[in-house]
Order: sequence, then C-alpha cells, then structure tokens
Amino acid sequence: MRSAGQLVVDRQLHAAEIARFHSHVVCGPTPSDCNIWTGAIGADGYGRFYLTRDGVGFCVRPHRYALAIAGGSVAAGVLSLHECDNPVCVKVAADTDPQQHVVSGSQGDNMERMARMRRGGGRHAVRRCDSRGVRRERSVALREAVRHGWDTAAVQAAQLGDQPTLW
Repeated sequence: MRSAGQLVVDRQLHAAEIARFHSHVVCGPTPSDCNIWTGAIGADGYGRFYLTRDGVGFCVRPHRYALAIAGGSVAAGVLSLHECDNPVCVKVAADTDPQQHVVSGSQGDNMERMARMRRGGGRHAVRRCDSRGVRRERSVALREAVRHGWDTAAVQAAQLGDQPTLW
C-alpha cells in the first residue's frame, strides 16, 4: 500500500476512474446507512482501489479516494477516518449532515478514536472482536450482503458477526 501522499481526483480528468470507483459502491437505502465498498478488501478488512496514472499502478484506500472525490484532493498526511466504525464505508457526508461516516483527520485523531472505541491506542482493554481477521471477515460478509443489492437483514447479520445479542 502506498503511503498517504497527496491524492488528487479531478472530476474531468479522472472521470473514467471515478465511474469505475462508483461501480464498486452500493449506497444504503436511508440517509444514515453507509455506502459499502464492494471491490477488493485487504487482510486488514479495509478496501483496496487500484489506480494507474501516468503508467504507474498503485493502490489507495477507497474511503480516502471518496474524500478526494468530495474535495478534489486529500493532502499528504491527512487520513480518512470512519466515524461510522465500518471499514468498508465510503460515504462522505456533508459537514452539515448529523450522521458522519468518512471524515478527514490526523493520526492523533485516529489514535484518540481507537482508544475511545476500545480498539487499542489507549489505556482501555482491547475488544477481542476487533482483530484483523475478524474485521476482514465482517467486511467480506458486509460486501457479500450488498453485492447484488442492499439486503437489510444480511447487512445487520454481517455487522453483528458472531457476537451474542442481548435479546
């Protein structure tokens, strides 16, 4: 995976690339739902989007690419963070939208959020369910749940995984 250098996405120059990106996205039926990446998913459970520019191929995170589409570019060192806690979400909501999904932030913001969500990066015990393998399994299950259209029951089952319910 290429380091988080500047990523520029020009709507005219990269129109075919943007169309290919959108062909791998299934939008949730309600405004609060995630937009799910259905393309490649890495071992860490996060999506992969492969680009070729000026004869050079490289890979970017789809949620970072989505931020670049929304703003025209993402500066070097700026990360794309999942406020929705869904590693295959590519929904960039407007600043005025109360339900945030993918937002820009720093590595410090990312570490603070990891600690708050108890995924490491702080004094809290790490939740067992957040291992890379489990995250990948959930991401793949979620991708399969929407690959041929949004299936609400399958999406909920994929998000829950093998965690016990309270009911």
